[in-house]
Amino acid sequence: MGCSTGCGTENNGIPKGCNNNGSCGTSSGCNKLNVFDWLSNMSLPGGQTQFDIVEVRFKNSRKEFFKNVNNLSLNTGDVIAVEASPGHDIGVVSVTGELVRLQLKKRNIGLDSTEFKKIYRKAKQTDIDKWKEAQALEVETMFKARTIALKLGLEMKLSDVEYQGDKSKAIFYYTAEARVDFRELIKVLASEFGVRIEMRQIGARQEASRLGGIGACGRELCCSTWLTDFRTVSTSAARYQQLSLNPLKLAGQCGKLKCCLNYELDSYVDALKDFPDMEGKRIKTKRGDAFFQKNDIFKRTMIFTYRDEPDVFIPIKIEQVKETLEANAKGILPDDFKVAPVIVNKEKVFEANFENVVGQDSLTRFDKKPKQKNQFNKKPNAQKANKPQQQKQNNSLSNYTQNKPQHNKPKQQNNNLNKPNPNQQRPQNNSQNKPQHNKNQNQQKPRPQQQKPNQPNKPNDKPSE
Repeated sequence: MGCSTGCGTENNGIPKGCNNNGSCGTSSGCNKLNVFDWLSNMSLPGGQTQFDIVEVRFKNSRKEFFKNVNNLSLNTGDVIAVEASPGHDIGVVSVTGELVRLQLKKRNIGLDSTEFKKIYRKAKQTDIDKWKEAQALEVETMFKARTIALKLGLEMKLSDVEYQGDKSKAIFYYTAEARVDFRELIKVLASEFGVRIEMRQIGARQEASRLGGIGACGRELCCSTWLTDFRTVSTSAARYQQLSLNPLKLAGQCGKLKCCLNYELDSYVDALKDFPDMEGKRIKTKRGDAFFQKNDIFKRTMIFTYRDEPDVFIPIKIEQVKETLEANAKGILPDDFKVAPVIVNKEKVFEANFENVVGQDSLTRFDKKPKQKNQFNKKPNAQKANKPQQQKQNNSLSNYTQNKPQHNKPKQQNNNLNKPNPNQQRPQNNSQNKPQHNKNQNQQKPRPQQQKPNQPNKPNDKPSE
């Protein structure tokens, strides 16, 4: 019941579903804030009783500790009924045994604390059915409560609603930037839903941990899977790691700076202790003054440029920079940096220089070029249907071509193959060789050619005297 994949426990205590020992074995699993019980395979020494405090998980990331006063045999994934105020609540056992002692130490909770409530019994079928009915009302209740809060003009955001297992109380989780007077809201909600109302204000990070989601890294949010200690994250963490101060990239789904900016911050701070402080300083050489640009923490180098060549970056090791600064303090000017400069070309910044030693193919070998579509074969089904019509049209065209008078036009020859030779004499124009067009198109055979009579002299020609 406590896992969407059915990772509950059977009567003999062996987990179902994934068949793992004592807990769900996935790193981010089907439940939030999963804990792997790595002590489940180890048996207790003789004469020692099992630790009587159990960790119980409720909706989303809410977890509490309860005392097993009745010495029930509990395993991870069991659904139990626990003490609540008022009535009882239904939860799922997440951790048992000696690992709970470590969890209490991590959260600074003493073993002699009186805050531990009791475990009543293992949940019956009637308890589970009532618990499911209460869970089915949560979404509809949240939407109605948001509508009521808007009508009352309250500047608050209701993010989640959790019903108690016996349907006697509902907990509303909300976020607000300022203090909210929700006394009137509680009266309206109590009369609307007929249950006891409890309002809990949470922060933006706690809201993201309850709702969950996928981060920019492609994994589930850390706050909803394992992170419980929400520390303050400042923009100085991004500056130490030389990240661009872009709020769209540095902010998480909660709208705050990402918690993962603090993960490697200590390593960056320790590495930057070896770099000399160049604030307001410059390196003096005989060639000129070199100005500091940026640090390369991974290569442990510092990059400088000259005033006359701002596009030429000169990487210098930390040790050489320290020696040069000590020499400048004594008034000694080195000739120049003994390092090959890196010229930044605006058109071509980086050139890949590698050899295909393994024999792998191109990276684009799986990319298929789009085939050129044939305009005449767009609708093959339509062509099959129009085949008889096309045959009729072809027959009519063949009849027309047979009855059409033929013109005696010379065939066009290839100009490149049969070019005229300038040395040869051009043939004289013969009027008899010209094709004659038939005026009457109804006749099937062309008329025989008639010889033209001798034409009289042109009017411009003078008669002989």
